[in-house]
Amino acid sequence: MKKELIVYVEELVGRYPSLKDSEQDICRAYRILEESYSAQGKLLVCGNGGSAADSEHIVGELMKGFCLPRALNPTLKQALLQVDTAYGGKLADKLQGALPAIALTGHSALSTAYLNDVDGLLCYAQQVMGYGSTGDVFLGISTSGNSKNVLYAAVTAKAKGLKVIGLTGKSGGALADYADVCIRAGASETYQIQELHLPIYHCLCLMLEKKFFE
Repeated sequence: MKKELIVYVEELVGRYPSLKDSEQDICRAYRILEESYSAQGKLLVCGNGGSAADSEHIVGELMKGFCLPRALNPTLKQALLQVDTAYGGKLADKLQGALPAIALTGHSALSTAYLNDVDGLLCYAQQVMGYGSTGDVFLGISTSGNSKNVLYAAVTAKAKGLKVIGLTGKSGGALADYADVCIRAGASETYQIQELHLPIYHCLCLMLEKKFFE
């Protein structure tokens, strides 16, 4: 990994020394994400409660500018202008480059219909079934590592050829068994794990943005 990307992980561990044991797993997770995005893949992410909010947060950082400008390439700008001079001009100026990511937590009509008609614990798995393709990445966030709906989604992801990243607490739980990489935050209390999850995924988002948009 390039030195300019490693520095983000070093800074993270400097600010949060308890993440020292997670350093290599963070780097491995980054490489999985970089490989997927380089091949035009996408990220599917989910969790429950605070981890559901984290899922939406991650998508927000990836789908628009985070810390760097993400100007569109000239070819796309020209294509927008060719469609419509006025609307295309504004779009060419305002749209930003994106790393495609979908939070499986936000589709209430689909999730409640599936809960009512089939099985609520499989709502995330059903979305992985529909959205996921070989080469994509599934990120399951669970402080215990044992959230059943996240585990069902992880099993589905593996079966469909997605790489699986787990973001958990210290134990890793059952999710660690299905994950290609499991990033374990070095804490056991839920709120302490969540306090560490945010800087971890911010670090990953910063590294990806630097790679694809600097």
